[in-house]
Amino acid sequence: MAPAAIGWLPAGFAAPPGVQAGTTTRHGGVSEGSRAAFNLAAHVGDAPTAVAANRAQLRTALALPAEPLWLEQVHGTDVVVHDGRRDVPRADAAVAFEPGRVLAVLTADCLPVVFASRDGRRIGVAHAGWRGLVAGVLERTVAALGVPAAELVAWLGPAIGMPAFEVGEEVRAAFVAAAPGDATRFVANSRGRWQADLAGLARARLERAGLVSIADAALCTHADPARFYSHRRDPASGRQATLVWRQS
Repeated sequence: MAPAAIGWLPAGFAAPPGVQAGTTTRHGGVSEGSRAAFNLAAHVGDAPTAVAANRAQLRTALALPAEPLWLEQVHGTDVVVHDGRRDVPRADAAVAFEPGRVLAVLTADCLPVVFASRDGRRIGVAHAGWRGLVAGVLERTVAALGVPAAELVAWLGPAIGMPAFEVGEEVRAAFVAAAPGDATRFVANSRGRWQADLAGLARARLERAGLVSIADAALCTHADPARFYSHRRDPASGRQATLVWRQS
């Protein structure tokens, strides 16, 4: 468990031995203004010194075995293997097969998804906004893990909930074209648009990919400003991080 100095929500799934995962909240840290206080993103206009201090606090508070592999996220489907690299790869998901590797994605409404093989030897994490989700970022992460999908466990972290996630017809059409059954994850609203169930869409895709153990935090970032950043609620917000690692 993380010290009280930072906000930390442990992943609510049956984590394999040695695997730890969870999502930070905005509690702790030194960032100010709309990014107060525990912003972990370097691309949102925060002071670089504040981001560096927050990341150092993260590593200390969680006793991480290494610096996380931070990604340059672009709402795509690329998956990288963390093999000890120290760059910032352009990707929206990462996997690791060695102990001591720490994976991370940054979110502020998009859905973070953690993966682990049941034996704990393989871990992964993905950033799934609607664009990456419909394009297949979760399926590509499952494939990159290299084990049968039924041998994986997954956790859906905090993300924007259906009551707050209004989308246009083009979003619904993209999902339904790929899987007609996904139409049930959209509800028409009085403005002629749709309320989308982002976590439900992700679960459906994971189930079709063959996963049978999927846990859901069921926490809405938009509805909880005390704990979470939300880009839709505040475009100048910071980002929380979802991490997964296996101890050395």
